[in-house]
Amino acid sequence: MQDKSIEALSDKLDRLIAAVERLGPATPLPARFDAADCFVWHAESRALVPIEKVNRVEIGLIHGVDRVRDILADNTERFARGLPANNVLLWGARGMGKSSLVKAVHAAVNGSAKAGQAPLKLVEIHREDIETLPQLMALLKAAPFRFILFCDDLSFDQNDTSYKSLKAALEGGVEGRPANVILYATSNRRHLLPRDMIENERSTAINPSEAVEEKVSLSDRFGLWLGFHKCSQEEYLAMIDGYVRHYGLSVAPDALRADALEWATTRGSRSGRVAWQFIQDLAGRLGKRLDD
Repeated sequence: MQDKSIEALSDKLDRLIAAVERLGPATPLPARFDAADCFVWHAESRALVPIEKVNRVEIGLIHGVDRVRDILADNTERFARGLPANNVLLWGARGMGKSSLVKAVHAAVNGSAKAGQAPLKLVEIHREDIETLPQLMALLKAAPFRFILFCDDLSFDQNDTSYKSLKAALEGGVEGRPANVILYATSNRRHLLPRDMIENERSTAINPSEAVEEKVSLSDRFGLWLGFHKCSQEEYLAMIDGYVRHYGLSVAPDALRADALEWATTRGSRSGRVAWQFIQDLAGRLGKRLDD
C-alpha cells in the first residue's frame, strides 16, 4: 500500500515538473537566415518564421511621398552597404503608405544590390512583442547579415511601460544596438504616445517638464522622422492612374476620374489605401485578377 502511495506521489510530481517547464521560456529554434529575405518574429516560440511571399507593392506605384521615399531609400542603401545609418520613424496620416514604403524600399535595395553583396533582411516584430526586442537583437547580432527590424503601427497607451524596453534596446543600454541591426517603425503619432497622455503628465507631475521629457524621449531614439500627410486630389488620382497602367485595366479616363472621386467622397478621405481599395473594386468589376 505504501509503495502505491509513493508511486502516485511520484507521478504527480512528474506532472507538476512538466507543467512548470511548460511555463518557462521556450527553447529558441535555430534561425534559417538563408530561407528568405523577410521574417516574422514569433515571441512565444522565440522563432524567426521565413515569409516566402511578402505582401507589398512595387516602389514605383507609391505616389505622393517622393521626398520621404528618397530619404528612406538612401538611408536603407547606406545601411545595406555597411555605412552609418539612422533608425527611422515614419509617422503621420493613416493610409498614406508608411508600411508599404518600408517593404517596397527593402525590395528595391536588394534588387539593386551589387553582385556578391549579401541580401538585406527584413524582420517584422509585432507591437505587443516589443518587450522581447533584446532577445531578438541578441539572435540577430550573431548572424552574417544586416537586418531591418520593422514594427508597424507602433504606439503606447496609458500605463504601458514597454516603451522603456524599446528605449534601452535602441540606444540607452550598455551594449547598445547591434551594428548589423536598424529599426524602422510606423506610427500615426509623432511621439508614439497619445497627446492626452503627455498633457496629463504635464498637468499632474511635480516637475512637468521632466515628466514630459521622459515620455517623448523615445521618439528621439529615431534619427530620422519622416512625416506623411494627407494627399491632394491630384496626388490621389495619380495613384489611381499608376495602378491602372500597372495592372492593364481598360477604362475610359473620364469615367475613371469620376468613379475614383466618387469612391474617395464616400470614404470621406483620400489616401494610398483608399486608392488601392478603389483599384480592387474596379478590377473586380472588370473581371481582372491583380495577382497575375
